[in-house]
Order: sequence, then C-alpha cells, then structure tokens
Amino acid sequence: MGLTARAEGFDRLVESFRPELLAYCYRMLGSAHDAEDLVQDTYLRAWRARDRYDETRSSLRTWLYRIATNVCLTALEVRGRRPLPSGLGAPSDPLGPLIPGVDAAWLQPLPDSWLDGGDPARVVGDRSSLRLALTAALQHLSARQRGALILRDMLTFSASEAAEILATTVASVNSSLQRARLRLREAGVAQDGLSEPPAGEQRAWIDRYMRAFERADVEGLKRLLTEDVLMEMPPMLNWFVGPGNYGQFMEWVFENAGTDWRLKAVAANGQPGFAAYRRAGGGYELHTIQIFTVTTDGISRNSVFQDAEVFASFGLAAGLDA
Repeated sequence: MGLTARAEGFDRLVESFRPELLAYCYRMLGSAHDAEDLVQDTYLRAWRARDRYDETRSSLRTWLYRIATNVCLTALEVRGRRPLPSGLGAPSDPLGPLIPGVDAAWLQPLPDSWLDGGDPARVVGDRSSLRLALTAALQHLSARQRGALILRDMLTFSASEAAEILATTVASVNSSLQRARLRLREAGVAQDGLSEPPAGEQRAWIDRYMRAFERADVEGLKRLLTEDVLMEMPPMLNWFVGPGNYGQFMEWVFENAGTDWRLKAVAANGQPGFAAYRRAGGGYELHTIQIFTVTTDGISRNSVFQDAEVFASFGLAAGLDA
C-alpha cells in the first residue's frame, strides 16, 4: 500500500472518533470553542505520530484519548475553570442590579449539532453526562480528578485503560476517582440521570414555555416551573431560585426589553432550549440563548447565555426580519 493510501486509511479510521473526542475535550475544558481547537490539535499530533502507533499495545481509541488527554491537561495548566453563576456565591435578589462577572470565563453550552455526526442517537446516549449542571460541577475538580472521573464513570474505560490514558498508575486513577466522586456528592450533583421525561416530552414542555414567553405570560411561565427552579444568566453573576423570584425577574425583563419576541428552537448538552430575538427597530435582534433542564415535575433550571462566542457556535442569524 502506498503512502497516500495508508494516509487516507488512517484518516478514515480516526475520523469516526471525532464526536466523542469533542465531547471529552468539552467536559474537560467547559468551552465548546476550546474543545474544537483541542480536537484539531489532537488529530494533528495523531497524524504526525501515526507511524509510531502500535495496535498490539493499545486500541486506536485508547491511543487517541491519551493524545487528547495530554492536549487537555496542557491547556488546563494555563486556563482557569469555567463555572456557572450558581457555583459562585449565594442567590440574588431578582429585583436587584445586574452584576457583570467581568473577569470570569464562563462555562459554554455545547450545541447538539456539533456532536450528532449524522446520528442524533449519539447525543441521546451522552445526554446525562453532558448536562450543563454536571459539566459545571466538573470544573471544580482538579484536572486529573476530572480526567479520571470522565474516563471511568462517563466513558467506561477500565482502570488500566484510564491509567494508560492519564500516563499514571491504576492506584493513582482509583484515588483520583474516589476524590472526584466525593467532591460531586458534596456539591449535591448527581452523575446519574435526573427524573427526566423522554426527549420528545421535554421538547413539549419547552414548546409550552415558548408560547407563554411570546405572550409575555409570566403566570403561564411559572406554572411550568418546579418549586426549586433555578435561573442563571452568564455573564451576569445574578441567579435566582424559586418560581416567585423567577416570575419577578421575568416581569422585569418584559417591562425593560419589551413583549415582542421571536423564538427559535435549539438544543445543547442533550437539553432543549431556544434562541430569543427581541424587537429592535424594523426587525428582531438575537438577545439570548436559553437551555433548560426538564424533569417529570417541570422545568427545574434555565441557563441563559448572552455572549457573542456562544451565539456563533449555534450558527444563528444575528437578526430576523419583521
């Protein structure tokens, strides 16, 4: 086989791993754009080292994850964690001033369209381990604890495979995994799935929310919320808990941003959401992207993003015609 044929064969073999490597780098970094860059770096390094890959020593998947892990750990040496506002401080007064987190690098949502690879079922399989709340909790772990937890609990690598990927010992992996699990339990974040209805039912909940939002029907919105519902709005530090506070804030939104909106359904992190466009002059301008956690009891979380880089990741138009 010629060099060109071997190179093309290698490309075909490794390309199928791109969606899962992207999800892995995203969980590690908390940034969709950083994850995309790190996957590109991973493939470049794999290409350069392709002649040194030995299939008798490890599977191609394990080898690629080792390269990706090295790339992520190097990046994390110079990049801080990416939290959500609910991971910083106490809840806010819904009628208090909005406080920008000027120096914070916030967790970003990961559009489902980046992961489906032509197979939407792939995202469903990853849905519980990609939830925004869980990904935000991972950011509070050390880099190696994060890696051990993701590799062992979310990707089901064996302890020996995880040790190979992390270039450490099985004992070290098990120790990091125990500490990571303890940190998540202390933070009150469950790794297993919530009491979530099927994806179609979740979308139906959000469709009802969208209709109430377009009518500026605050009471209608509140009826769709759980008693412990949480709203957060990076880049603002403010966050609220409970339908009452949620409703007060939404009344403020409609009073100050108007009641004429156009909404477009989106999905990220295996969760339903929408992009909200508000009236501006003769058309509508992109205002926020909102991603929801839906349980069998209703909407329990709304993470609202207002960031140009996040907007760009969804490929949304900046404005809509009236």
